[in-house]
Amino acid sequence: MTKKKNNWIWWLVLAIVAADQALKIWVKLNMPYGSEIHLIGDWFRLHFIENEGMAYGMTFGGEYGKLALSLFRIVAVIFLTFFLNYLRKKEDVPRGLLICFGAILAGALGNILDSAFYGLIFTASYPGALSFLVPFGQGYAPFLYGHVVDMFYLPIWEGVYPEWMPWVGGKPFLFFNPVFNIADASISLGVVTLMLFYRDFFVEKDKKESEQKQSECKPEQSASSTPTEKGMSENAQDNIA
Repeated sequence: MTKKKNNWIWWLVLAIVAADQALKIWVKLNMPYGSEIHLIGDWFRLHFIENEGMAYGMTFGGEYGKLALSLFRIVAVIFLTFFLNYLRKKEDVPRGLLICFGAILAGALGNILDSAFYGLIFTASYPGALSFLVPFGQGYAPFLYGHVVDMFYLPIWEGVYPEWMPWVGGKPFLFFNPVFNIADASISLGVVTLMLFYRDFFVEKDKKESEQKQSECKPEQSASSTPTEKGMSENAQDNIA
């Protein structure tokens, strides 16, 4: 019987998705659109907005772009699920690498749930009014056209660009301006950590496999040359005789 390996990664994915969805549902039901709750001073707030597109409030191609993005997310989640399942069964895969891919998968799945189902089970959100749950299919949008709920807002530093800077000189700037959610943060942390610490893993793995194949071919080559060498030696002895 094959021993199950690294099943903890599925619990990590489930935990991230559960936390993401729990906070989104709470925000959706308890905060009017555009409202804020200051958590730490003025630089860390819950600020409820929704977006139709990609992470951090970015949009993509209107109605058809929204559908294409939702379908792409579904394909990406299916691919990541199979790939993560493949990685967790390997002996030489670092735990940190599994966590990175698990975080990316969880983030993608969390935002897909918004797009797929929030339009079916919630009323639309408006400033000054709370959204509420409705019977399935009676919400504000059809399947795959729901809005993604964002809430984390970190306006850490406000200022003005220097006058000497082209195009933006004298204009105000704000860091960090995008509003995001747990799913966005999970994807970003997973991708950044992969790039910083694990980008050489797959290159080194391919190199090791190539060297292993070459080492396996050498004995076969020497074995196949032995009869020939033996025949040459016998011919030489015959000629001498």
